Amino acid sequence: MKMKVKVKKESNGCQSRWSNYTSISPKKEKELDEVLKCRAKRGLKFSKKRAAIIEYFINVDRHYTVEQLYNEIKRTDSKISYSTVYRTLRLLVDCGMANVHHFGKENAKFEVVHKEQHHDHLVCEKCGRIIEFTHEGIEKFQNDVAKKYDFVIRGHEHQIFGICKRCQQKKSRR
Repeated sequence: MKMKVKVKKESNGCQSRWSNYTSISPKKEKELDEVLKCRAKRGLKFSKKRAAIIEYFINVDRHYTVEQLYNEIKRTDSKISYSTVYRTLRLLVDCGMANVHHFGKENAKFEVVHKEQHHDHLVCEKCGRIIEFTHEGIEKFQNDVAKKYDFVIRGHEHQIFGICKRCQQKKSRR
């Protein structure tokens, strides 16, 4: 059975497919419409639960394992299943709205794609904290290396592992 997506008039006169289900900003709605198209190609239903997961994931904008996101979502809707969270995150990856990272030995972590700005990660080996950063020098260096070897970069993932400031301070107090 296909779920009919209602269209609601916003106060600014625009119509929104998502406003019946979520409080996502109009700026994100164009990207979310891509999720609808991608979902339809894969034969998945659009449901209030899936919309709630997408809304939460996009609005909170952190790095989540499936289990972490499931545990947070479960507090707001006890009827959402682990498999629905997993399938929704995979859908977002397939649709280009989420990235999946493997930080060391941890389970895969998902994050919202930041199309406007690429970033890299500092990963604390003690507490698992992830710090996002950008550095023009690193980006230039990568491009220079690729140019030297006549290599076309399609994407990259830069992760630096170490100990964050908080964990260093905890260690020095002991």
